[in-house]
Amino acid sequence: MSTGDTSANDQKWTRPLLITVAGFLLFEMITGLIIYFLPFGIPAQVSIIIHTAIGIAFSVPYLVYQVQHWRAYRHRPMNEIKLTGYISMASALAAIISGLVITWQALFSTAVSTAWDKIHILATFMLLASVLPHVGLILIRDYRARKNPQMKSRIRSEKAFGINSLLAVTAQFGLVFLFIYAFEPVKLNNELPEDYHHLNESKNRPFAPSLATTTGEGIDDRLLGGSESCTTSGCHSEIGKEWEASAHRYAAEDPIFRAIQKTMGEQKGPISTRYCGGCHDPISLFSGTKNLFSDSLTNNVGLQEGISCVSCHAVKEVDVSGNADYTIAPPERYMFELNDGKAAKAISDFLIRAYPKKHVESYQRPLLKTPEFCGSCHKQYIDEEINNVGWVQLQNQYDNWRKSRWNHPKQPMKTVECRECHMPLVASSDPASGDPLDYNRSEDDGTHRSHRFLGANQMVPGMLDLPGAKEHQELTEQWLRGEFEIPEIADKWVSGPSVPIEVMAPSRIAPDADLEFNVTITNNKAGHNFPTGPLDMIQAWLQVVVTDEERNPVYTSGMLDENHFIEPGAFIFKAEPVDQYGNVIDQHNLWEMVGVRYSRAIYPGHSDNAQYTISLPDSAGARRSVALKVNSDRVAGVTSLHITARLQYRKINQYLMNLIFEDHEEQPTAPITTLSADSTTVHVTAPLSTR
Repeated sequence: MSTGDTSANDQKWTRPLLITVAGFLLFEMITGLIIYFLPFGIPAQVSIIIHTAIGIAFSVPYLVYQVQHWRAYRHRPMNEIKLTGYISMASALAAIISGLVITWQALFSTAVSTAWDKIHILATFMLLASVLPHVGLILIRDYRARKNPQMKSRIRSEKAFGINSLLAVTAQFGLVFLFIYAFEPVKLNNELPEDYHHLNESKNRPFAPSLATTTGEGIDDRLLGGSESCTTSGCHSEIGKEWEASAHRYAAEDPIFRAIQKTMGEQKGPISTRYCGGCHDPISLFSGTKNLFSDSLTNNVGLQEGISCVSCHAVKEVDVSGNADYTIAPPERYMFELNDGKAAKAISDFLIRAYPKKHVESYQRPLLKTPEFCGSCHKQYIDEEINNVGWVQLQNQYDNWRKSRWNHPKQPMKTVECRECHMPLVASSDPASGDPLDYNRSEDDGTHRSHRFLGANQMVPGMLDLPGAKEHQELTEQWLRGEFEIPEIADKWVSGPSVPIEVMAPSRIAPDADLEFNVTITNNKAGHNFPTGPLDMIQAWLQVVVTDEERNPVYTSGMLDENHFIEPGAFIFKAEPVDQYGNVIDQHNLWEMVGVRYSRAIYPGHSDNAQYTISLPDSAGARRSVALKVNSDRVAGVTSLHITARLQYRKINQYLMNLIFEDHEEQPTAPITTLSADSTTVHVTAPLSTR
């Protein structure tokens, strides 16, 4: 090798392009390891941002250098230095290509591909394992030849290369530290107000009489709200659309709930409404809004979001005592996630998608799949803290299910759980699709569990004009009628109406005989009592019409009058709670309840029976188990009677509707859904002669 060649090789170590590329590769490898190994926090997130920005900026200089380097050395014989060089070149190219793909996905898609992410991580480790030996072998070789006078210049150049490369890395890390120092997280107030009043002097239950607790004290409403960001990010838009019209979404905004809560606050004091807040308005509860000097008993975030995405997914422990017996721990938020502005939103969305591990750990807990999770709210009681008397059970969907035919402990293939009914699987392109932790699902099954939480409220979404209200109402009515197909559990229950009815009557009767018939109502599909919920408000009843052969009505029961009230004497499912003085609770003032004087509902898988007896032809004083409106003029001379029965349902009775909306010019009425129907014909014929 000539002196000129040696000098040229020496100068290559001090070329700015080489130093730039070396500093870039070293920084990218170190920050890649930081991102992979360091716990979630500001340093790791800033490293992601700078790692991505520098990776994009220096990709072209690297490619230019790599082409030049390859052309200069490709003709040399193969040895360990050249082999590690080829491996490092392939690893660097794989890291750059996969990094660019991941960056594009994190910026403009809904999720980062697991395959590309793994390629990027593997390429980083391969680059680390190859580039260090590649450079190290050259440095070791030259160091061993240091006594050769011609190598002195090269060794000086190599030392300069090392120093300059470290300076380049230091400059890049200086940028990281500058960003960490400059970042100012949103200041949160996780303390309850100074004038916050407690139910008792011990202050050990700040949210009593609700059983809900936090891992700290209060929770800033911004930590539990912001559900819109889950959809505007483009990630969970399908799930967000389902949630927008759901009962969870309007739990706090429901005008019926708000009116009743207002009355409770006026009669018992604002502190008492914390009892409601744990399930209906957790954001307001934990931010300390339900206090003595808060007339609204809520805040805007809690009002608009009800049971938000975070307030549900942040629950870490539950107990099936009911009354919101859960512990919530708000997850640590990403950088800029709580900041306003499009730029902040873009950065936080990018970080969540580029670094999803923390996001998944925070919101995807096995607890969410259990009936016990639902049971922490879907089980309710009143005790002395509320009624000043003692304990009394209210609605209890959890124990209804637990003791029912649907529950087979440790036998998931036989059991039907809450989520399988109320959160059926739907086709999905959502990043949350797939679930290997569910007994009958896989990681790539292309479905997610619907967040509509379909139930029995076909009124409020339309009343509040929520997004997608019409579709949600139609689906709710299909659900109530049992027309909503759920393939996942199709082999576990009988198809058809949720609560079918059957009219059982003789095929023929004599003109002077009593017409006796029954209507059997079966709780076929519900995993809990039918009806369920606050039965002092809900009404499910039988509407029976008996007509002659010309379809003229002869007998009726369960009809509505002109004011939308059910006419007296109908067969009806309801409850009549009472206060300590024996007065009926008819305004949902359950804080005064001490017991129930009457309750009728059907246990899962069981039936109830309505009996009717009508005397013919003179039926004005007919004997009957259920009162009927009789048109006796229509009875005589008929040859057949057609019996039609319908099971009707509405969420709120008319008396309470009138009370709550008394200031409206026109009194609204709750929509009525016919859950099931049946009919039969009875022939009225004289007995055959025996002569």
